[in-house]
Amino acid sequence: MTSGMIADSIVNLCGAIGLGVAIMTFYRRDPRSPLTFRLLLALGVISTLFLMRGAAWWTGSAVLDRLSVIPAALIPLGALIVTEGILRRHAPRVVKMVALIGGILLGVGGAIGLQRFAMPYAVALSLFQLAGFATCAGLLAARDRAALMASENRSIARLAVGALVVIPFILTDFRTLFPDIPVRLGALGALLTVTVMLIAGGGAETRRHGLTLMALRLISSALLGIAAAYIAPDTDAAQVIRFCAVAVAGVLTIGLMTDALRALFESQEPGVLNSVAASPARTRDQLIAEFAHHPIFESARRYRENELAAYDPPLLRDFLATRRVLRRPDAPWGFPVTDPATERVVSLMTANSATHVIVLSHDPVDLIALAVPVTSADPATETALALVRRLLALTPETV
Repeated sequence: MTSGMIADSIVNLCGAIGLGVAIMTFYRRDPRSPLTFRLLLALGVISTLFLMRGAAWWTGSAVLDRLSVIPAALIPLGALIVTEGILRRHAPRVVKMVALIGGILLGVGGAIGLQRFAMPYAVALSLFQLAGFATCAGLLAARDRAALMASENRSIARLAVGALVVIPFILTDFRTLFPDIPVRLGALGALLTVTVMLIAGGGAETRRHGLTLMALRLISSALLGIAAAYIAPDTDAAQVIRFCAVAVAGVLTIGLMTDALRALFESQEPGVLNSVAASPARTRDQLIAEFAHHPIFESARRYRENELAAYDPPLLRDFLATRRVLRRPDAPWGFPVTDPATERVVSLMTANSATHVIVLSHDPVDLIALAVPVTSADPATETALALVRRLLALTPETV
């Protein structure tokens, strides 16, 4: 096997694994949606193509190589099915017939050996795929925007742009047309597309974070590929591109797998807010007892006013009136260090080895002191504590 064939195989196998993970993720998010079914069908066809190609090139199997043309020819049909689902309307009948009949003819033709006419067949298949993507992009661009929600229009605009961006990656798969391409990048384009699709499903802040992480992965993996290329002897530009493609495809696939596993683990072990949402607690004491089952609140201790006699509750009332959650690292919280109220709150935290104080009420004084482990101290936990305080403050003492 040549280095180019090895790189092609690895990139395609990574694409198959990454798309398989994306299929499981989309199914877990919304298993009953008709659009999800259409999307999984299209992704299944593409992942099958990458798997068959990767295995064929790695093993040198001519049979698998011929059979891989079948899913390749069905990609425009899969894209059209997804487009119809997104637009919630049928494509023109002639477009559907061309996608179906053309896919069958090209797929069966490649499987029975028409690939021996390498150049004409490659031209026909590439034009068919490009025409399919261009048609889908045209249908998305010409949609009735008033008939769709604003969020749907934004998603469609991103998808249309993604369909056009992925075309150059698809063209590299046709080695017959472009024999000087160092490595086939179709699978890499698919990995980039599904990664962006998964990121686009979150809120604006989540999308920004996701895109930042994706950019970090791309840049760092490309640099890793460049560094690894120079370990091999006789490195040239083509070899550097191959190493970069393999590194980027591998990192994107690993990223998809780790993100999917993290989401699965989080769903199996709900966080503090998820636990409260499912809790039958009706009073503040019952809710605090529910919180005590969560690791963050294992050290929590509640102090009512009659238990704070040593800390001068009347002095604390004004201090706590405008505060909700106090963090030990933020002391003295905008007051002089010698302020009497500040000294008492710091003393209370020190006595309990507490990192946070949650203020349930300032008149009468009602507090919860707790120690958040350093491994759990992050912005998400701080937000959760603020929300917990609001929930507790709104929960009645008795029913």
